Amino acid sequence: MKRNRLTLIVLTVIIALVASACSSGDDGTEAINVAPEAASSDDAGGLDQMALSGEAVREGDLATGGDSAESPLEDPLGSGALTVQANPIDLGRDIVYTASIAVEVNDVAEATREASRIMQRFGGLLFGQETTGSPEPRTMLVFRVLPEDFSEALDALGSIGTVRNQQVSADDVTERVVDLESRINTAAASVERLRTLLENATNINDIADLENQLLQRETNLEALRGQLRTVQDQVDLATITLTITEAVIRPSISVSVTSYPGAADQGLSCPGSANLVVDEGTLTTVCFEIRNTGDTSLTDIQLNDPVLELELDDLTPVFIQPEEILEPGQSAVYFYELTAEQTFRLQTRVSAVAIDENGDPLPGRGVASTATATLQAVDPGGLPTFRDGLEASWEALVTLGELLVLAVGAILPFVWIVPIVWYVRRRRTTVPTVVTRDESDTEPELVDV
Repeated sequence: MKRNRLTLIVLTVIIALVASACSSGDDGTEAINVAPEAASSDDAGGLDQMALSGEAVREGDLATGGDSAESPLEDPLGSGALTVQANPIDLGRDIVYTASIAVEVNDVAEATREASRIMQRFGGLLFGQETTGSPEPRTMLVFRVLPEDFSEALDALGSIGTVRNQQVSADDVTERVVDLESRINTAAASVERLRTLLENATNINDIADLENQLLQRETNLEALRGQLRTVQDQVDLATITLTITEAVIRPSISVSVTSYPGAADQGLSCPGSANLVVDEGTLTTVCFEIRNTGDTSLTDIQLNDPVLELELDDLTPVFIQPEEILEPGQSAVYFYELTAEQTFRLQTRVSAVAIDENGDPLPGRGVASTATATLQAVDPGGLPTFRDGLEASWEALVTLGELLVLAVGAILPFVWIVPIVWYVRRRRTTVPTVVTRDESDTEPELVDV
């Protein structure tokens, strides 16, 4: 009895030890402690072995101790593209890598040749090309490259110009491949069965029916095999579509005209209001801001305002005199002081010539812009002053003189009539008379002759 109890105790202790060992083996403490040592190893062969076995080891993980939430690195070219970490790792999956990238260059033809040289270095193949000439040169190239060279080839293609657009995708087609293989196996088995039945058939009708079915199933089998070959071809070679366009030069210039009351701060309050209303006789500052709104340097800047009869030399720059060349995004501010005696509707026009990197004018790249603004001077109102009365009297006298001159001008063409009338009247007063006497009358009779 005692021996049985002792045996039971020993079995209980053994079972407890085994359970403890199993729980410690399932605990992830040992694996957690080992992982940093593997990540910090300098053995390149060990890292390669880990990558081949399906463990995604990234450079950022080595530097941060395995932090997988690190964001992708920026393109060292500064073009806005991102460095693609798309080197495939053998995970037993079928992945289709595709990318499209658009770059702008100064010379499309030379950039096309450079892209071909880059892909030859990676052993890539050119599967398509579409080229368009002037006025907007453009080339679209379709390359196929091994998946392990996909990332480096994409970065190299982005270095030939300024990246404007980039799209990268990785499509897992494992399920589709498995489905196609399964359907192919089923279709192949069905074809073999029909062939066996056809070999053993003796009836002509059965033979015709079996041949028809065999033809349909063989056609279906070949179609499935073609789909599988297409998918496997996409998996075996990554596709990169490169679009090369010529960098378009877009020179542009703008001008804004504003004003504000006062003329004592040397234009420091610029800009003002585009539509300003002030009292008549108010000192006013008019502001002119010229801005390069394009992507090309501008020179030979001209300004003209026919209302105020102003040129650029008539204006005073705010702060300091700007350079002769106005770079993209830069602006120059000028001001002009006047007394607002009347309402002005300004129409200011500026023009400039675009130049290249060497300072040479670009043919046919002149730019111009026009801006309008209103400076309205109004009567301040109130009781008239002595000056106002004197000015009103003078204006009335000038108006009366103008009316008199007008009247004289209207009468002058008819002055010749006056001497004619005077002459006729005088002749009538000097006509002689003849006296006639009637025998029966005692008084003589005067008869006009």
